Amino acid sequence: MHDDAYHAIRPMAPREDGWLTPSIQKSHERSEIFGLSASMRPDYDVLPAAELALKLEQSRVLCAHATPVMETLHEQIVNTHSMIVLTDADGLVLHSIGDDDFLRRAERVALRPGANWAEARQGTNAIGTALAERCPTVVHGPQHYLAANRFLTCSSVPILDPYGDPIGVLDVTGDHRSYHQHTMALARMSVQMIENHLFTNTFRETLQIVFHGRPEFLGTLMEGIVAFTCDGRFLSANRSAQFQLGLPLTGLRAHTLSSLFGLTSAQLIDRLRTNRDRHLSLNLSNGAVVCAHVAFRRATLADDGRPPEVRPEPGPAHRGELHSPAASLLSRLSYLDTGDPQIAAVIVKVRKVIGRDIPILITGETGTGKELLAQAIHNDSPRRAGAFVAVNCASIPETLIESELFGYEEGAFTGARRKGAAGKLLQANGGTLFLDEIGDMPYPLQVRLLRVLQERLVNPLGSSKSISVDVAIICATHRDLRGMIAQNRFREDLYYRLNGLVVKLPPLRERTDLSAVIQKMLQCASSESADGQRLSVADDVMRLFEQCAWPGNFRQLGNLLRTAAAMVDADGQIRCEHLPDDFFDDLRSTATTSARIIEAVPLPSGRLEDVATSVIANAVAQHGGNVSAAARALGISRNTIYRKLPARGLDNSEDAA
Repeated sequence: MHDDAYHAIRPMAPREDGWLTPSIQKSHERSEIFGLSASMRPDYDVLPAAELALKLEQSRVLCAHATPVMETLHEQIVNTHSMIVLTDADGLVLHSIGDDDFLRRAERVALRPGANWAEARQGTNAIGTALAERCPTVVHGPQHYLAANRFLTCSSVPILDPYGDPIGVLDVTGDHRSYHQHTMALARMSVQMIENHLFTNTFRETLQIVFHGRPEFLGTLMEGIVAFTCDGRFLSANRSAQFQLGLPLTGLRAHTLSSLFGLTSAQLIDRLRTNRDRHLSLNLSNGAVVCAHVAFRRATLADDGRPPEVRPEPGPAHRGELHSPAASLLSRLSYLDTGDPQIAAVIVKVRKVIGRDIPILITGETGTGKELLAQAIHNDSPRRAGAFVAVNCASIPETLIESELFGYEEGAFTGARRKGAAGKLLQANGGTLFLDEIGDMPYPLQVRLLRVLQERLVNPLGSSKSISVDVAIICATHRDLRGMIAQNRFREDLYYRLNGLVVKLPPLRERTDLSAVIQKMLQCASSESADGQRLSVADDVMRLFEQCAWPGNFRQLGNLLRTAAAMVDADGQIRCEHLPDDFFDDLRSTATTSARIIEAVPLPSGRLEDVATSVIANAVAQHGGNVSAAARALGISRNTIYRKLPARGLDNSEDAA
């Protein structure tokens, strides 16, 4: 997104008649493809508070750097009937501030935290279109695709992370009648401030050169910033640096300190030692002379000028996460083969690629046993003597996941361990790295992961040394990665690097080996109990288990069995009275199957009886009180209905059926 146009601060004022620029015209065409119509009511769904809180946590670093800038920008545009909006890379509104009167109007179109303004949701609008086009965008009044949004004029600028990938949008939205040409200029300058803050915070423990052709521009938004490793390898450059160096970020990645500034890191250190002035004079490769300030954190260096070597620390991750007796019992592929043909087919496939350096991607609903399969693959592989290291990409805060994966040197960031720490990739060296919920990995970090997978080299944060790694990669997700690629939420190149073999685990409700699985799980529970009590399931309860939809899959089943095992009597048999209430709620959600099993099972009084009554009453009501029709729909006898719903004046007319 680097070009001279970014530095032009006077955008063309849009016409009041709704004139469409080529980019706005393309956006309208995309809106039609999304199935939107100009007259439709926009998608005003707002994330629940808990989900929004998670999104805010995932974008905590962005919000921390953007919020002060937004407040400063608000002071400049106060009383202009407008508001300032911050979104993530998906167009989800994270934060907004503005004039009270306009905020109330904006509430009507859900321009508030938790609302999504991607083009697929809202049609042509500055936030969604800026993300789609990856450039600053103004959408004025009638240019909005949806008529409901045409009282707005919006100026949006994508925010790029230090690696050049979009992480959000800063937007200024106001009444279309009070649009000012300087609004986009203010938004662009604000984004430059945010990006510069993010850049210096990310690379503060590296060699940084701040420069400009005119010394008075140092310390302003126009200064260029370039970050290098201690040995002079290029890391990144901000927008102004790209402009002054005459290369986009992709082109700069092939350069070094020497090729860009004409001297090595050792020579630069010597210049710093002998220089008496505050700034240095440096020569760019294009012949220009710039004034520069150099920050070089030597505290992170060893005596020989190199960062200390990172060594994996012993810990639970080297032993793998599945280390209980119950887990080890099910930690081989042969133990997972319990009679279901779908699982058998999966096992046949993975056995053919084990040990062949082919990445495996496991898909399936949450709780279907993806990590258990990954552990079994590792235990059956030639790498079984190495570590099995599991990383849940969804559970680690976005601000920490990079240090968790790649490790860090001493002093790499505030709160870092004194001697640094080895990341999960180094801990898995010689073994297997399991990336669970890979679909939730932050988009900017996907670039670094792809590079590691291709080069098999890891650079811990704050280190200039590349460390070779030898790991087998297994990933898992419950998300539709292809759909996320289409939405620019998952990198296509990373997807094709990870999906050497894709296997899908069926949900528990579709498996034919439930009884065998439960027996094996109970054996594990028995081996872990203090008294070694043998556990079993009553026949009527097993039939209920077979009829349950199990929305939580193995996670739900495991929790249920553990709870029931704690409540059993001396005979160790799990009966209906030992089952939790939410299990019966799940039975209510599957009316037909529940009714059939209820007729076949001798019912105790209490909760299960309530299930039967509720299911049958609903079916009778849906058929207008006609017992015969309800019985046929449920697959039970009419006598069962009369027994469960006595004295209700039920209709038994066959003709009515």
